[in-house]
Amino acid sequence: MLAWTCPAPLRDQPRVVMGHGGGGAMSAELVEEVFAPAFGGPVLAGLGDCAALELGGVRLAFSTDSFVVRPLFFPGGSIGDLAVNGTVNDLAMSGARPAYLSCGFILEEGVELAVVGRVAEALGAAARTAGVEVATGDTKVVEAGHGDGIFINTSGIGLIPKGVDLRPQRVVPGDVVIVSGPIGVHGVAILSVREGLEFGVEIESDCAALCGLVEAMLAVGGARAGGCPLHVLRDPTRGGLAAALNELAAASGTGVVVQERAVPVPSAVANACAVLGLDPMYVANEGKLVAFVAREHADAVLAAMRAHPLGRDATVIGETVADHPGMVVARTGLGGTRVVDMPLGEQLPRIC
Repeated sequence: MLAWTCPAPLRDQPRVVMGHGGGGAMSAELVEEVFAPAFGGPVLAGLGDCAALELGGVRLAFSTDSFVVRPLFFPGGSIGDLAVNGTVNDLAMSGARPAYLSCGFILEEGVELAVVGRVAEALGAAARTAGVEVATGDTKVVEAGHGDGIFINTSGIGLIPKGVDLRPQRVVPGDVVIVSGPIGVHGVAILSVREGLEFGVEIESDCAALCGLVEAMLAVGGARAGGCPLHVLRDPTRGGLAAALNELAAASGTGVVVQERAVPVPSAVANACAVLGLDPMYVANEGKLVAFVAREHADAVLAAMRAHPLGRDATVIGETVADHPGMVVARTGLGGTRVVDMPLGEQLPRIC
């Protein structure tokens, strides 16, 4: 632990620091102040994890992501699983049916081919499970000491069905906030193997493709026919549930009130976070989603989620309100209220 370094130093840094990759306020500043002005364009201006595009009369979802997780293999998954599920889930959060992926491998000179093979096998198996095809790719090799074994980039495309419109601008006060299951599992699983920590029970990553769960949710209320009960979805990866809620509150212009005791945190995760001084709300997930749902459809959506293997522990954790727009607050078990801020960086870097 003495070797740990703070991933989120002061924000007025003249150089890139680890906090710029943490999915919090520093990441947002990097995108908004450096990349977005350089690239421009109305689609990019949405600053979503996935872009919804119209091409030839067809609505497409398009997303890309890079994976630099350390270690390459961890309880419940590997960098290969993450490379598929991370991009598939970004597509699914737009309501799309993921179809094809590209895959780019950046290999460090000296990495064992057997390790590359294990990662490739895991990636292929995850793609088959998610129902997508790896259609194209690329491989580059960098000199020893200029990489970290294996980095992967995946991009994906999918079709957005007619009548599906998921975006923060559809959120209104009174929407119900649902999380699909226990939070913080992936981040603690990575931490346990990276630092050689034991918490009395093995914690496995929740890494999974969520497209099937989203399909079940969209089927409620005739979503395919235009009566979409979901207003917006987000997978709370880097920065955890807190970052996802803050992003959606800011983009929708509504406030979010969370009942702290309702947020599902496994005891093993809670104990690990208590020992390490971490807040489970900020710990990364790789197989969970948060949904803002029209109140009149909330019970039906919750039932549909609980009928799916990846949503059996789905829970209502709060609601959107007209008060304090752009802010997330939590009602504590003692009857108080605390602000759940946007994280500055990431409590645990390199988790995806």
